[in-house]
Parts: sequence; C-alpha cells; structure tokens
Amino acid sequence: MSSIDNSPTDDIESEVLISVTELQRQLNDSLKQLSLERLQVLADFAAYLANVESEAATQELLAIPGLLERVKQNQTTSKAQYTNWRNLRSDV
Repeated sequence: MSSIDNSPTDDIESEVLISVTELQRQLNDSLKQLSLERLQVLADFAAYLANVESEAATQELLAIPGLLERVKQNQTTSKAQYTNWRNLRSDV
C-alpha cells in the first residue's frame, strides 16, 4: 500500500475524466456514421447548447449586485492608476 491514499475527491475526478473520455469516444464513433446534413444539424445544436451555458453564466454574473457598474468603472480607470502586481509583493 502506498503512503499516499487517494481521496474521495480524486476518485470522483478520475471517474468524471473517464466518463468524459468515454462520452467523447462514443460521440466520435457516432459522428463517423452521420451524413453531412446530420453533422450540420449536430453542429448547430452543439453551438446552441454552448450558447445556453454561456448565457446562464452571464445571467449569474449580472445577478451580482453592482458588478456591472464596478466593471464599467474599472474600464474607465486610467491605466496609470494601476500598480503592477509584481511590485506589490515580491514574495508571491
């Protein structure tokens, strides 16, 4: 037995990785069987799903009170007012 035991988190991450790898393999196998027309439909659907996830993340960020105003304020701040993070702490 090794001196380092796998934590439950490591086991879950390994299972997820295996699951993702297996799903990608299954998708690749299926892709090889599709016509050009069906591949286009699938590409459109994948783009739709990615957009839905992105939109959900955007809405989550917009729900944070004052976040948009702070971002806009930071965008208008002169770069001369910033300090290089390396100059703030040399030990990080």
